[in-house]
Amino acid sequence: MVKRDGYSKAQIGLHWLTAALIGFNYLYSEGMGDALDARLEGGAEPTLGIIPNVHVWVGIAVLVMVVLRLGLRMVQGHPAAAGTGLTALAATWGHRLLYLVLLVVPALGAVTWFGGLDATGEPHAFMANVILVLAGLHALVALFHQFVLKDGSLTRMLRSK
Repeated sequence: MVKRDGYSKAQIGLHWLTAALIGFNYLYSEGMGDALDARLEGGAEPTLGIIPNVHVWVGIAVLVMVVLRLGLRMVQGHPAAAGTGLTALAATWGHRLLYLVLLVVPALGAVTWFGGLDATGEPHAFMANVILVLAGLHALVALFHQFVLKDGSLTRMLRSK
């Protein structure tokens, strides 16, 4: 895999757009269980209007963007993990876990909504909370690297090279 000093504009754009859409979907996830129940029973969805459909399609967009990000990562490369030894290993596996969850959550949501599988709804909701925990840790570590270690880690995701 190609190593580079920073991320490309496309990688940076997809990173921040993915983060924004995940935040949006989390904020607008209330009532999705009721909407799913109504959908599975063949009835009208509750008074949420278009929000359930927007939530679903934003989730699909997140899935597509994560796949694109992984493709760009393979083609364009990425910077080496910050630190050495255990810290670099933690960074590598932290990113891998985050990517895995970012793939699993929207896939579970799509299976739940389009496949009509109520049983995958709870794992989807639980894993969405896992995304928030991992993303929060990711942000805290990036801020720690930027402002305590002063190694420029956060800058790599703000300016392309």
